[in-house]
Amino acid sequence: MNIRLFSIVLCLAGIAVAQTSVSTEAPAQRATSAKHDVGTGAGDIGMGAAKASGSAAKGTGKAAVDLVTMHPINAATDLGKGAAATGKNVGVGTVKGTGKMFRGAGKAIKRLF
Repeated sequence: MNIRLFSIVLCLAGIAVAQTSVSTEAPAQRATSAKHDVGTGAGDIGMGAAKASGSAAKGTGKAAVDLVTMHPINAATDLGKGAAATGKNVGVGTVKGTGKMFRGAGKAIKRLF
């Protein structure tokens, strides 16, 4: 019981120290609200999905043209590039958006206490 309490207090103290050091390092930046962070996070996730669908369509379109013109190796390459770009865009958008949404949720919870 005492070990758990000590570890919780230690974690909370580390969070408090990290938050004060971040705010002193960047005084020129204007603070954003929790609503803004959550909204931009959702926007980033949506942008990642939109870019991903564009990459998938581009790769599929190029692959279809290559198949029609009898270039199966180029078709496979274009399809693979489109799939890789799709995965990258989904991953980047999701990670950036989720991070901003967690930051906004943290600000909202911090405001309650």
